[in-house]
Amino acid sequence: MNRYQQLAQKLKRQIKQNTWRAGEKIPSIRAASQSFSVSSATVLQAYQLLEAEGWIRAKPQSGYFVTSMLDAGQEERVTSSYPRQYNDELYDFLKINNQASIAFGAAFPAPDLFPLQVLNRHLASAGRKMPTNSVIHNLPPGNETLRRIIAQRYLVQGVEVSHQDIVLTSGAMEALNLSLQVLCEPGDTIVIESPAFYGALQAAERLQLNVIEVPVNPVKGIDLESLEQAFRDHDVKACWLMVNFQNPTGASLSDEAKSKVVRLANHYDVYLIEDDVYAELHYEVHKPQPLKYWDRQDRVLLCGSLSKSLCPGYRIGWVVNQCLNDKLQKQQLMSTLAASAPIQQGVAHFLQHESYDNHLRKLRKHLRARRDKHIALIKEYFPQRTLIHQSDGGYFLWLELPCEVDTYRLYQILKEKNISIGYGNLFSSSGQFQHCLRLNISFEVTSSASDAIKEIGQLIATDSN
Repeated sequence: MNRYQQLAQKLKRQIKQNTWRAGEKIPSIRAASQSFSVSSATVLQAYQLLEAEGWIRAKPQSGYFVTSMLDAGQEERVTSSYPRQYNDELYDFLKINNQASIAFGAAFPAPDLFPLQVLNRHLASAGRKMPTNSVIHNLPPGNETLRRIIAQRYLVQGVEVSHQDIVLTSGAMEALNLSLQVLCEPGDTIVIESPAFYGALQAAERLQLNVIEVPVNPVKGIDLESLEQAFRDHDVKACWLMVNFQNPTGASLSDEAKSKVVRLANHYDVYLIEDDVYAELHYEVHKPQPLKYWDRQDRVLLCGSLSKSLCPGYRIGWVVNQCLNDKLQKQQLMSTLAASAPIQQGVAHFLQHESYDNHLRKLRKHLRARRDKHIALIKEYFPQRTLIHQSDGGYFLWLELPCEVDTYRLYQILKEKNISIGYGNLFSSSGQFQHCLRLNISFEVTSSASDAIKEIGQLIATDSN
């Protein structure tokens, strides 16, 4: 048992013994760190685990309190819907990112990393050759040539997929939303990660789903014990998760852990919606396997995209599942009709006539170099107590700042200076990540970007003193 799990068990015993009663505030992270002689990070992990299990609840600007929803000895996980204001807050954040000159909060990678002129030539060429009935042929499940190319890439990786299992979508978000809509009805319960990609929070609110947040370790990925408890104690319809370079933490599960997630889903009859949009952005030699690699019961709905690896803005994504394929097509026809026919045709033309893998090798090299430059600047300008979670893929850095820092306050100050950041509470409804920060490190490190990092570091230092 890890130290944070031992600490969590100790605090559970104290709550059971009424040392801390319902509604009472427990020690702050700093106080608990001193009291138990452990790091602040260990205390934070313990508190996140306790919150995920429903023992305590975070209140913004106030601290952690024993939840009144638990009787002594009862380990019921809190299930809730997201507040209506979340989409309004997210809209403000996304709008700011579109306007910011220094977009550390951006969701998409830097445009200069992609062969957009070459793509546009292929789009134009494919458009000139499109037959008059091409619109019909690109209705769900989508362009057959493109689906075959995607399936072939999975097969080379060892993932058993047929092009007939694939539905092309307008980006990964449509793939993920279609998956949720096919599996769930309003009022159903799903599991998401904590912290989570804000698209999952937005989808849960829009579809009126109850959610259970399961903690993610920024190094090892989703906590498997908490995940199993959620599956065991609740009627969970689906679990939305990223196992490769998770957004926002960058964490990846080991192959052993991925296999266990699939086994748990099979045992508890839970569908897995796998958001795997960053897998091609690995820095090591081999591409990490998706959960689908271990899936023998068609339990996984594998969602991918070219938006992060080839063509941001083209909105080409897909969902892979054989059993639910017809339902996914029907849901798409009844909502968005289809992904753009010319875009499908143009991307397929590019993949047939250009070297996608050569582009990916260059892309990974640039991303890794830019990550290292950003980390060097953060180490130079941020307070020493900053914990940098360095990923081996993707283009985000997850930073844990001193506990007293409020990154939403930083966001408000910085947006007036035309600088955006991904403040921690965007990635959870609980308020427990207010001292965390997600930075997009895919952009070239210019003098303006360096000055912006220095300014952010100075603001953090002021808040933490």
